[in-house]
Amino acid sequence: MKQVDTAEVGDAVRASPRGLLGPSWNLVRRQLQQVLAFASLIVLVAFFAIANPNFLTWSNLSGILLSTAVIGILALGTTFVIITSGIELSLGTGMTLAAVMTGVMLTGWGLPLVVGVVGGVLTGALIGLINGLSIAVLKIPPFIATLAMMLIAQGLALVISGTAPIYFTDVPGFTDIALSSVIPGVRLPSAVLILFALTAIAAVILAKSLLGRYSFAIGSNEDAASLSGIAVRKWKIAVYTLSGCFMGIAGVVLASRLNSAQPALGIGYELQAIAAVVIGGTSLQGGKGSIVGTLIGALIVGTVTNGLRIMSIPQEWQSIVIGLVILAAVYIDILRRGR
Repeated sequence: MKQVDTAEVGDAVRASPRGLLGPSWNLVRRQLQQVLAFASLIVLVAFFAIANPNFLTWSNLSGILLSTAVIGILALGTTFVIITSGIELSLGTGMTLAAVMTGVMLTGWGLPLVVGVVGGVLTGALIGLINGLSIAVLKIPPFIATLAMMLIAQGLALVISGTAPIYFTDVPGFTDIALSSVIPGVRLPSAVLILFALTAIAAVILAKSLLGRYSFAIGSNEDAASLSGIAVRKWKIAVYTLSGCFMGIAGVVLASRLNSAQPALGIGYELQAIAAVVIGGTSLQGGKGSIVGTLIGALIVGTVTNGLRIMSIPQEWQSIVIGLVILAAVYIDILRRGR
C-alpha cells in the first residue's frame, strides 16, 4: 500500500454528496453541472424538432423514453461502479444472460411469472457478485475482470438458449412489464415508470446510505478510505452486486419489451450505458457523480440516437456522433479535474 499523508485520511469521506460533509461550493458545482447537462438536452430536442417536425410527436417522444429505459437502468447501476473508479464491461451480455435465464424459467421450466422475473434479476446480481469478488478479493483489474465476464456471459447465453431466441408468447402478462399503460389515458409505457422509480431508489441509496457515501470515499482515495476504517473489499463487492441487480432488471425489461430473449443481443449496450454515465457528469477517475446526471445523460444518448435516426442518418454515423460526444464529455471532465 502506498504511503498516504495523514492530512488525506478522511478526505475521501468528506467527498460525500451530503452538504454537511463537504464545502457548499461542491454542491453548487454539482447542481450547476446537472443544469448544464439538462440545458444540453433541451438544445438537442430543439435542434431535432426544427430539423424534423415529426420529432416532437408524442409517439416519437414516448419511443425515445422507451428505448432509453433499458440503457438508463443499466446506467444507474454503472454509476455506482464508476464512482468507485471501477468499470463494468459485462453490462450488455450480462443483461442478455439474465433475459435468457428468465425465458428458460418461464417457458422451459414453467415457473410462475414472479419467480421467473426474480430469477432473472438474481442472475444479474450473481454476475455482479462474481465481478466484485474477482476485483476485490482476487485483485483482478476491473477492466480485465468485467471483460472476461462479458465473454463468459455471452457464451452462456448462447449455450443455454441453444443459439435460438426464446419467445414469451405463452406467458400471460409478461409483455405488460414493459409495455402496459399504468396511467389511465396516458400512453406511457410501464418501462419508463420503472426507470423513473429506479432512479429515485438509486438517488436515495447514493445520497443517504453508507453504500453511497463509501462509494464516493473509495473512488476519491481508496487508501485513505481504507485507513479511515472503511472495509473497501466488502463495499466494492456490494457495489458490483448492486450494479448486477440493475443489470438483471434491465434484462427482464428488455425481454418484456421484445417479447423474447435474444441470445445474440447485448454487445454495445455497455458502451451506451457508460456513455450516459459519463455524459451525466460522473468522472471516470472516480469520486464524483450523480444519479440525476446519469438519467439526463441517458436521455441525451436516447435523444441523439433517435434524432439521427429520424433524420435518416446511417447507423455508422450515429456511432461516430455518440463516440465524439463521449470524447467531449471525458475531456471536459479532465479539464474540470485539472482546475
